[in-house]
Formats: sequence, structure tokens, C-alpha cells
Amino acid sequence: MSLSDRLLKAWYQERNHPVLGLLRPLESLYRRVVRRKRAAFVAGHGEIYRAPVPVIVVGNITVGGTGKTPLILWLIQHCRARGLRVGVVSRGYGAKPPSLPWRVLPDQDAAITGDEPALIVRRTGVPLFIDPDRGRAVRALLDSEPVDLILCDDGLQHYRLARDLELVLIDAARGLGNRRCLPAGPLREPEERLQSVDAVLFNGATHDRAEGYAFHLQPSELVRVNDGARRPLSYFPPDQSLHAVAGIGNPQRFFATLEALHWRPIAHPFADHAQYDAEQLTFSPPLPLVMTEKDAVKCRDFAADDWWYLAVDAVPSPVFVAWFDAQLARLLPERLPCS
Repeated sequence: MSLSDRLLKAWYQERNHPVLGLLRPLESLYRRVVRRKRAAFVAGHGEIYRAPVPVIVVGNITVGGTGKTPLILWLIQHCRARGLRVGVVSRGYGAKPPSLPWRVLPDQDAAITGDEPALIVRRTGVPLFIDPDRGRAVRALLDSEPVDLILCDDGLQHYRLARDLELVLIDAARGLGNRRCLPAGPLREPEERLQSVDAVLFNGATHDRAEGYAFHLQPSELVRVNDGARRPLSYFPPDQSLHAVAGIGNPQRFFATLEALHWRPIAHPFADHAQYDAEQLTFSPPLPLVMTEKDAVKCRDFAADDWWYLAVDAVPSPVFVAWFDAQLARLLPERLPCS
């Protein structure tokens, strides 16, 4: 087990682990730094770029996967259905583009663009720029495309970019773990930061809560990695044994999803944003392999014929959808007048 896996287990499952107590001094220092950074942003100090169109940040305050990418895909589709032109900016974690900012195109290698930006562009064709400096990415996007609003993938803590709406995602099962900040816990910012965001969404919740909205990920179909052929979920019968690959923030959620579909996955968890080759993913016994869409964008060139990814769609609660539509009407009254 890697150090990062050990920390995740301690933060979320062994909340009184003695090693975490040794990290408290570093946590105190971290809290002071992030609070000072947030206070400077609220006061308007420093170089803060404000775009001429609304910016919606989709982020989290915890380390680990919370379902940001599926929600961004839903937001793109939902806004387009209302006639809005949408652009996306992302840090592009792990990306190695020739220059920055960099526009991500569907035919580009995920090793250059980063896996999540590649997934978003291949699925939607949305104009998307990557740059650790999100403000610079926004400026490049606006110079290249006419858009009505911009979605910022992650970036909740990137305070050099002004934002009009903050959506924060939390894993409903894991919650905030031990509720301590890095490195003694999984929080990127103190828990009270949630009081200042516009909406909190709980991935995996079945009902809205007083503190936030519910949404879940709905499996929709199987897609063959090498050629994009699509099959219904009934393609594999109940009790089908298969190899399952997940290099995401919370691999166990993916494996549990496969089990809920009544398959028998042999779990192969990898680090978030892992890079693969054919040898790494050749397992015994020979069985079909199912992976996440995020993993699949990195495997298309060497995938075997029996490699598939499970397509999933975010399904937010109707109450959130109504709230979000009201926010769009508020932010873009000329495009979406209030009813």
C-alpha cells in the first residue's frame, strides 16, 4: 500500500490513528496559510482576474474523488439545452502540453492534455483550455470562442480567479473524514469554508439534506475502449467475472458500482491519474476488462477487443436542478429571463 493510500485510509477509516496526531503542528500551519489566502481574496487583495462572463467553479474541499467530472458533463449538457454557449477551463493535472495556455482537442493524447480534460472534450466537444493559472486559461478561451459562461473544473482554492457561483461536491459515504486539514486529514480548507459556498452536493446521497443537495452517478452503457462500440448493460450477464480497473480518487466506489450491476469484479485499483501500458493491464485469468471512462482515454491506442469502460451520468436532485436554473436566470438575465 502506497503512502497516499495509507493516509486516505487513516483520514477516512482510522480517524484516531496515532500518526495523525504527529501531523497536527503541520496542520495548524496549513490552516493559517489557507485562511490567510482566503481572507486576501475576500478583501480583494492581490491579482484577481474577473471574466466578463459568469464563472462557475465546481470543486471540493476534500482530497479524493467526489464526482466533479460527471457533474461538469451534466452542467455542460444542461446549459446547452437552454441555449447557452459553454466553455471550460481546467488545471490539467498531469498534463504536459507544449505551451500554456493549451486548447484541448478530441484527437490529442491524454498524456499531453490530462485525463479529465481529454474525457470532457471527447464526450462533449466543448471548448476547453488548460493552465494552472485559471485566469490565463479563461482569457485564452474568451479570445478563441464566444461563450456565455465558463465552468471551472476544480479551482475552488484558486483565488486568482473571481467566480460567480461555487458548487462543492462531497462523497456522501466518506463525508469529510476526520474533519481535519492536510496533512492530518483530507480537508483542503477548514470545514467552515462550506458556509460560504453557493451549493453543496452529496455524491451518492438518496435524498436532499439540510446542508446540501443529492446527486448520484447512473451507469448507462458499456463502451469498447478501442473503437467506441456501444453495448447495453445487459451485454454482460449477472455473475459475469471480469477484471476491473480504476485509477480515480475513490476506486472502491467504482468497484461497488460493478457489484451493484450484479457482476463479479476482480478489483485492480491504481493511483488517481495513473498512466498505463498494455503490460500493466494484462491480467490472469483472461477475462473481459472494465474500467472507468477517465482511465479509458489513456488506453485507446493499445486496448484489446474485450476492454470496456462503464459510461456513467450524473443525476442531480430535481430541487438542485430548479435552484441551478434560477441561478442561471440571475447570472444571465438577458439570455435567460426570469419566468
